[in-house]
Amino acid sequence: MMLASGNTSSHPASFILLGIPGLENSQFWIAFPFCVMYLVAVVGNIIILHIIRTDHTLHEPMYLFLAMLAISDLVLSSSTQPKMLAILWFHAHEIEYHACLIQVFFIHAFSSVESGILMAMALDRYVAICFPLRHSSILTTAVVVKLGAVVMVRGLLWVSPFCFMVSRMPFCPNKVIPQSYCEHMAVLKLVCADTRVNRGYGLFVAFSVVGFDMIVIGISYVMILRAVLRLPSGEARLKAFGTCASHICVILALYIPALFTFLTHRFGHHVPRVVHIMFANVYLLVPPMLNPIIYGVRTKQIRDRVIRACCGKDL
Repeated sequence: MMLASGNTSSHPASFILLGIPGLENSQFWIAFPFCVMYLVAVVGNIIILHIIRTDHTLHEPMYLFLAMLAISDLVLSSSTQPKMLAILWFHAHEIEYHACLIQVFFIHAFSSVESGILMAMALDRYVAICFPLRHSSILTTAVVVKLGAVVMVRGLLWVSPFCFMVSRMPFCPNKVIPQSYCEHMAVLKLVCADTRVNRGYGLFVAFSVVGFDMIVIGISYVMILRAVLRLPSGEARLKAFGTCASHICVILALYIPALFTFLTHRFGHHVPRVVHIMFANVYLLVPPMLNPIIYGVRTKQIRDRVIRACCGKDL
């Protein structure tokens, strides 16, 4: 059944999400590791947030950015995983039209937010290593809050047109989305109209957000590397590299599957669909799971607080 949406377009009442095409017989079992990863992401990020909120000694730029990253991870993973598990376990393949567009918005908006936070964290590491004596005066709490607000507003403003433009277009009778969640390009392929403007805007957003963030991150780490290599002490160099190692791991965990998914949607016509769909799931699930683990292990203050909690002492 098609419903009117304005005067110029129509849309189906719902879409059908297939889950993981090609692995239908294994989907039930694949859902278990997905569920474990989602639980680790939720519990880990909530613990990170609780520790930073309750320990006033952690109200510093690095930890405030880490708290923003944890919030972004919770939103990003929770926008897709409950529905994905319902599909894989209970065959709840149908998703209402507006719920699908909301999912598109949250996925892309908070992917942008996450990228922006990683860029801000790279700038924080650059200032901390290259200008250690001025770090607290340059990155004040007010500056950190403003950076977080800019990153959030950028994500919301840049991604909102996705949903608006798609909602104004007519859809074909086919309403099957061959993956586990609603993503902009996947929904756009169901439109029965010229989508060149939508695709062009998608490329603009990708390059203006992710491209800009990656350039800033790259420049920051080049400057950090130069500063670290000039340190006279080998122990100091090792400590500086260790400080940045966790952040680099988080950056790679986000950008590698994200870029693979983005490029495959547009240019990877010969990539097997099952490989594409699995990477698309990894892109939204693995970074939120890894971030609290990596920072929990690599950051002494957070690690010590978790150990104290596990030993029965109050946080």
